[in-house]
Amino acid sequence: MRQTPVVVALGLGIAIGAAGATLARSADDVMGSRAVDWKDMSARATKVGEVRQVFENRTATLDELELHITTLQPGQSPHAPHKHPDEEVLIVREGTVETFLGDRTQVVGPGSVIFQAANQLHSIRNVGTVPATYHVIKWNSPGMKPKK
Repeated sequence: MRQTPVVVALGLGIAIGAAGATLARSADDVMGSRAVDWKDMSARATKVGEVRQVFENRTATLDELELHITTLQPGQSPHAPHKHPDEEVLIVREGTVETFLGDRTQVVGPGSVIFQAANQLHSIRNVGTVPATYHVIKWNSPGMKPKK
């Protein structure tokens, strides 16, 4: 019976060590503070304009924080109305867009902010005569990130 405490202590030591290794590994995956210069962001052409992926990482408090910048050509939309469990904030940099928010549409221009609620149909379309550029900020709170 004297071996039982030793076995338990050994098991606990292994478990604590494994947990520490997992935490250390996880800490390496967490995005720290950063500044990204516009000239350093590469644009990737899309069928409707272009996109710049700024980051898409875990943070100290979120499972995922994503920022991308989309430019839409006049008359274009990146996708049909859709919904997802995470929320998004869009900040219009330039141009004029029409946003569909569940049960209504609204036209907004430079400096405008659009909040797209979780699980609500939404979309955006460039209704202007020049390219429209907007920043998309999206996040997943702990436990909310969809499984891939």
